[in-house]
Amino acid sequence: MTTLARRVVSHNHDVVFISLLDGERSVQAAGLNFIPCGVKEYPKGSLNEWLVLLSKLQGEEALQTTMRNVARRTEAMLNSLPAILTEAAVDAVVIDTVLFYVELAPISLDLPYVHVSNALHCDYSGYTPICLYGWPHATTPAATTRNREGVKNFLKRLEPTLTVAKTYAGSIGVKADWDNPYATLSKLAWISQTPREFDFDSSHWPSQFHHTGPFHDGFGRTPVDFPWNQLSGEPLVYASMGTMMNGIADVYRVIGTAAAQVKGIQLVLSIGDQISPKEIGLLPANTIVVKRAPQLQLLKYASVCITHGGLNTVLESLAQGVPQVAIPINVDQPGVAARIAEKKTGLFLPFKELNESRLSFLLDQVLNNPIYRDNARHFQKVIAQTDGLSEAARLLERAFETPRSPHKRYR
Repeated sequence: MTTLARRVVSHNHDVVFISLLDGERSVQAAGLNFIPCGVKEYPKGSLNEWLVLLSKLQGEEALQTTMRNVARRTEAMLNSLPAILTEAAVDAVVIDTVLFYVELAPISLDLPYVHVSNALHCDYSGYTPICLYGWPHATTPAATTRNREGVKNFLKRLEPTLTVAKTYAGSIGVKADWDNPYATLSKLAWISQTPREFDFDSSHWPSQFHHTGPFHDGFGRTPVDFPWNQLSGEPLVYASMGTMMNGIADVYRVIGTAAAQVKGIQLVLSIGDQISPKEIGLLPANTIVVKRAPQLQLLKYASVCITHGGLNTVLESLAQGVPQVAIPINVDQPGVAARIAEKKTGLFLPFKELNESRLSFLLDQVLNNPIYRDNARHFQKVIAQTDGLSEAARLLERAFETPRSPHKRYR
């Protein structure tokens, strides 16, 4: 989102970035003006404390914990955002779709707003699987029934957040069709950084929905030191489980053991802040273990990326033509992994099925079967040609030039 904000700034617009206080460091590294919100409920350090808890969870427990925090975060942001938007003299708002129902704040002020899906977008229609599941896409009646049950299950998990939204909407006199998950999504534009070619095929998206492509420009990130002199020149396997669910030492241990069974490669293991290398145990001598890695730069040298299936990491891999082995854990990661499998840019292994022998087999397959590298390189060309960042900025500008009447339907 900071990359998109900087592109909008380059078009001579004034931009302020509003987020929880723990987001300040990343926003400032991107050279953007920062305004904290939800400070009372989320003082400095609180989001990191929650991430420490989440990092060690998996499966249903991880999903329930995530959804409880979604409701709490929505309430905190709605409590403070209207005053912040007013004081900052904001003319228009861009909202990440993971901030469910936060759009009620600009609605309360009659401000135009656009939604952006940095994570994988949710399909509430049932024509494709909602992103919480790693189901393959099919158009049979049975698949559609399965997909719609998946949507119902997700909306049931979202009920605490919906209760927050209904209460807030009632306090500001806003009415909406709460049975429609799309009811308060922007009517001006809904932008996903997922390339159309990487998504499941469907003609049932709302008219304002747009696939673009990844919001990458290679800049605006916190500098990270890396021992480049330790790269051996062997085929490089880069492994990262992201920044949220990365506190399970056994996962890294399995990755290290599986990589050791594939001869002639070097592993770079980015483990995050929640565990120490000592918890992982013995690894091959040429393994490089770091807390944080310069991911974009390393992917330029990588032969395979082992990933949790986070959309940003997968799109960054595809932008470099690097195939993937995904180990999805939670939220949208199973949906991203299902697209990896359908587009044959790699393979995936559900977290509950993770073991050394299966991961080693998949890694060997992706390394040595050229179809995965060829398909990843196809998407590299697609991403370069579509220039998703420029397209997203153009869509934002076009949306905010349109009349504001679509928002008055909520009054």
